[in-house]
Amino acid sequence: MQSFYTCSCYYTHNIYIKRCNYHFTFIDENQFCKDYKEILPALGNDDGFKIDLLIQEIHEEISRRKQAAKNSLKRKEIIKKCYKPLNSSLYRLEEIHLASSFLTLVQTAKNFGFQKTLQTLDVISEEKQLYGFQVFKENFCLALLDEIAHYEESNLPKERPNTMNKYGVLLDELGFHDEFSCILRVKYLDTLAAVLFPEWRGKGLDSHKIFTVGYKIGHDVDLSYHFDNCEVTLNVCLSKNFKGGELYFGDMKDVPIDKSSCMLVPHKVGYGILHRGQQLHGALPISAGERHNLIFWMRSSSIRNKKCPMCNSKPLLVACNDYGDGFTQDFELSNKHICNIT
Repeated sequence: MQSFYTCSCYYTHNIYIKRCNYHFTFIDENQFCKDYKEILPALGNDDGFKIDLLIQEIHEEISRRKQAAKNSLKRKEIIKKCYKPLNSSLYRLEEIHLASSFLTLVQTAKNFGFQKTLQTLDVISEEKQLYGFQVFKENFCLALLDEIAHYEESNLPKERPNTMNKYGVLLDELGFHDEFSCILRVKYLDTLAAVLFPEWRGKGLDSHKIFTVGYKIGHDVDLSYHFDNCEVTLNVCLSKNFKGGELYFGDMKDVPIDKSSCMLVPHKVGYGILHRGQQLHGALPISAGERHNLIFWMRSSSIRNKKCPMCNSKPLLVACNDYGDGFTQDFELSNKHICNIT
């Protein structure tokens, strides 16, 4: 497999602290206090003790990130050895799992190009380049939710899907990588991205991160406005018994929030929304039931190697396991562009 890397900014930038609902950059304490002294009072951190507590939380998150790849490998080994799937047929993507309209859509993209493809899906917003289509059949979504619940009830090790969501499952750690997520990316979604987002797909979507997120009263109920660490995102609703929780989409991340226009997009089971990763978006609070979504971040190394989407600079590469953050080594660069994190 191609060797992938992480950008060093993973350990300094976009450090989300939920109680502040804010993403911080942390190089050192002097930089932190200087950069955030004006806004900390508004975030409820207006005395020394609370600032110390906040800095401690940030250090803990940075430490977690530095150990993330190693801990992920350990979890995968334990899960592979000990976990007994409830339904092993789900772990291989078969066309019987997919909506017939989705198969038609992919074939249309492969054979007929952009305009014909637009006629085969829902153009949620032409301006925002938001596209919707049925991806999975309902019975597959419900079976996948049962599998996730079965895993969550086990005493096997688990990790939250990302810093903004506490509840959900990293599907590739559970065993979905080889015969599910890779096939979905390479055979189906890369074909759509080549037609719908050629400028973000580049030479191909060559790595990914796939996970579920869950929302219910008493747990996570909403998702703050943000963009994704990827070039293209697919967001599929897996559940049907909930109220509220609509997605909302703004403009791209370089548009100031106060100048961004937002639109609501409702969920329905099995339905996916394909969008650019750097499109700002969030989710309104859920008011009843449970909502679960499958999130598929797809990355193009040919695009992100030029500029990291998280720090907006040429990536400074850090060796990692698996896909990391989807960067690959540019052999024209000198060794000074590759560093070690300890």
